[in-house]
Amino acid sequence: MGRVSQAQAEENRRRVVETASRLFREQGTHVSVADLMKAAGLTHGGFYKQFASKEALVDEATAHAFGELGRLHHDGLARHDGRRDEAQRALIDTYLSVQHRDSAADGCPVAALATDMAREPEDREARRTYTEGARDFAERLATEDQDGIARLCTMLGALVLSRATKGSPLSEEILAAARAALTESG
Repeated sequence: MGRVSQAQAEENRRRVVETASRLFREQGTHVSVADLMKAAGLTHGGFYKQFASKEALVDEATAHAFGELGRLHHDGLARHDGRRDEAQRALIDTYLSVQHRDSAADGCPVAALATDMAREPEDREARRTYTEGARDFAERLATEDQDGIARLCTMLGALVLSRATKGSPLSEEILAAARAALTESG
């Protein structure tokens, strides 16, 4: 087999990072390189041509996931013509929805990667990216009446609990209770 062009190599790397970002959110960072490359439609051997290690990919995929989250927040604010309170309400409704509960691969990296990042050494790039991403998310959620960290904890806890109880009536009750708690005071 011949060598791939630089453009194809860049496309392959992008595909691996995007696939890893989704798989890590859905299944955790313990996903094997072989399974990851298969999901990306590439050979296992090609991985080491693109990345120094799996840890390097975890770093890059985590940054990618938080980049997506930042773009979603920015786009949400733009859709509401800069009206932060309306954008936050729409964010809460979307975040605490059955669709988000059921779509971890495309969902919030704060919720999906929390337990994996807790196991990472404190000096890892992925953990730093995660911490900054969680802080930024909390800042976007702050209102005059409610602390952003408390709102993030409520949303995150509700999402994780609703995923853990999926298939029971309690799952949707958790989502509804958290939505009400976050939107009652405006």
